[in-house]
Amino acid sequence: MKLSDEGIKNREAWESKGFILPEFDRQEMIENTRKNPLWVHFGAGNIFRAFQAAAAQKLLNEGIISSGITVVEGFDYEIIEKMYRPHDNLSILVTLKADGSVEKTVVGSIGESCILDSENEQEFSRLKEIFTAPSLQFATFTITEKGYSLTDGKGGLLGNVAADYAGGPLKPGSYIGKVAALLYARFKAGRLPIAMLSTDNCSHNGDKLKNAVRAFAEKWEENKLCDEGFLAYIDDPSGVSFPWSMIDKITPRPDDTVKEILDNDGVENLDSVITSKKTYVAPFVNAEECEYLVIEDSFPAGRPELEKAGFIFTERETVDRVERMKVCTCLNPLHTSLAVYGCLLGYTKISEEMKDGELKKLVMRIGYEEGLPVVTDPGVLSPREFIDTVINVRIPNPFMPDTPQRIATDTSQKLPIRFGETIKNYLSSGRDINDLKLIPLVFAGWIRYLMAVDDNGKAFELSPDPMLDTVTPYVADVKLGSGEEALAGIEPLLHNAAIFGVDLYEAGLADLVKKYFMELIAGPGSIRATLIKYV
Repeated sequence: MKLSDEGIKNREAWESKGFILPEFDRQEMIENTRKNPLWVHFGAGNIFRAFQAAAAQKLLNEGIISSGITVVEGFDYEIIEKMYRPHDNLSILVTLKADGSVEKTVVGSIGESCILDSENEQEFSRLKEIFTAPSLQFATFTITEKGYSLTDGKGGLLGNVAADYAGGPLKPGSYIGKVAALLYARFKAGRLPIAMLSTDNCSHNGDKLKNAVRAFAEKWEENKLCDEGFLAYIDDPSGVSFPWSMIDKITPRPDDTVKEILDNDGVENLDSVITSKKTYVAPFVNAEECEYLVIEDSFPAGRPELEKAGFIFTERETVDRVERMKVCTCLNPLHTSLAVYGCLLGYTKISEEMKDGELKKLVMRIGYEEGLPVVTDPGVLSPREFIDTVINVRIPNPFMPDTPQRIATDTSQKLPIRFGETIKNYLSSGRDINDLKLIPLVFAGWIRYLMAVDDNGKAFELSPDPMLDTVTPYVADVKLGSGEEALAGIEPLLHNAAIFGVDLYEAGLADLVKKYFMELIAGPGSIRATLIKYV
């Protein structure tokens, strides 16, 4: 059984093994997608294949749309070259349910795959054709929070961004510069409307995308590198809208146990590829069953009935409340807490951490006691029911092969939202900041994590993070058993509001973080001892 257009023609072979196949005419969908593109998606990673692509398949199966998704990869071109195109843009979604059952779906909703490379004339010209099509209604994004950043860890402009500001829209090199150039092509084609929908897991994601795109439009107009009016087009929500959204679905790295299931079914050529940019990609993606996507309903070119795929549409204020509920309290802070301490304690599965008494108490207290009191009920989802599901079903799901090492990726970018917003709420609402006991313990744990030494005194590899070169020097001279002199090194870090969301000295939490840190570095076993003491 081969994952290809030709291979899935043998429906009986696939269906006899329990696979769900596309129910629409895929060749017709591909032709429609090329002629009348409807939906472009930037970011060809696992979350896209498990969520947006699967949702589009539901709509195609029901005849709600006739064009599929045009997927675009702008960071790691090998994902398209080595995985998508060799499999005719098909993939397998393996849904891992908490009861141990699995659902296997061949996802065939992608009509075209493209590479966002302005140096490749054929690829970039094709993308400009797509972006000048009147049929195109919206573009979605899963490029991670750092994908919208135009500056480095020290606040300076990234080199390719600075070059694009000066070079204009003809052949930009930066990711958002290339996106802005595609929007400029749409502007030149008659100011055609479009929604640019970030579905990345970050606060006010629509604003992050808009501010990044707008920076290019502003500089290009200022430098007379584009026609006048482009900036006004970007700023006009009836031309280009940037809706906010909240997304939630756990999609870990492709897992060997899932591959074994598919191997036993007779599916061929399932080996993962590790690209030169260290992306792990396989012909399949494994994911949990639970999923949420709440979207601000702002689509100037119209949209299909996406709610029939399970998306929730509402106004911006409600999206904000849902996002804050999830990102600042009910899921993401719990994940980051488990990631930091899981790495330090040698865990390799998040689900196993929930069998650890101290770690389970840690996330329960952070969620229910420290975070939930400052959450506003968004109405469309219940905060308590959401967190109940997270703690009792989602995170402990033993069939979800998620790792603390994966979740620890880019932690410096996550702390200000996942914990800093709760601190700000305490300060602004007049609550006693001293009631926060365990969020500071996570901060101290993260600083201890930066030493890259576990609780047994053994070195481990830190997960990728754009700030590592900036933050690891603060603990470079700290050793297990170091005395008070270790605090002098980390004190400047505690002032960094960009990392913690607040200046921890001004917030009144720095002394507690330092106290915890000293206990965490006392020696081998001190991390466990500290958790037992305070949790």
